Amino acid sequence: MADRAALRALFERAGVPRGGVLMVHASLSGTGAAPETVRDALLDALGPGGTLVVPAFTPENSDTSRAHQQLIEGLDEREVLAFRAAMPPYDPDTTPCPAMGALAECVRTTPGAVRSAHPQTSLAGLGPRAAELLDGHHPHCHLGERSPLARLYEADARILLLRVGFEVCSALHLAEYRTTPPPSRRTYRCVVDKQGNWVEYEDAALDDSDFAAVGERLPSDLLTRREWSGRPVTQFRMRPVVDDAVRHMSCRTRRLA
Repeated sequence: MADRAALRALFERAGVPRGGVLMVHASLSGTGAAPETVRDALLDALGPGGTLVVPAFTPENSDTSRAHQQLIEGLDEREVLAFRAAMPPYDPDTTPCPAMGALAECVRTTPGAVRSAHPQTSLAGLGPRAAELLDGHHPHCHLGERSPLARLYEADARILLLRVGFEVCSALHLAEYRTTPPPSRRTYRCVVDKQGNWVEYEDAALDDSDFAAVGERLPSDLLTRREWSGRPVTQFRMRPVVDDAVRHMSCRTRRLA
């Protein structure tokens, strides 16, 4: 367990930029730390001019996701149809993001937080630039050029992996959109506007299966590493890591073509 002051000191040693923009992926399990304490320590390290962003994804609102399949596991066809008809629509103000962990849900529910509009891959944020960075998330673009990730890239945001690895680093999805050739596309389905109103749209076929490998091959000088409660804490600038991932993923795609 760590108190707020100790956590702030840890985040400062890890390179959290005062006055900057920081996107955090976190696992607090086993630390004994309340998510509110971690949130406040991050905001302390960022200072009043800094902006904190977290993924607030809702994979439950996608009938091909593992999260959704677990919800309907064991139901017969009639029960599945009834479940689909009763599915509530995504609401940025009220829809929880349980799959993203306690810190993300804490940030999302903090008074003054803003959240982007995408019904499956929203981001939530606190701070003076949150509204600017999270506004205009196109409903047919998960994490590409019409998403907040592109604006975070332009803002020279930092990423903090707090006791998690690159396998959950959603910033790398922006690299997928920027590969040459571009990724294949697929159909997604989710509920919007009203209960049971399922809609379809096409977007990039996202694949995070090699994100851990991408992280492992990054030059060490791009990363600042620390440790908390027996697990790694990794901080880095988003731009060079995404750029490096684009090169790696493009070469891999060309080899597989």
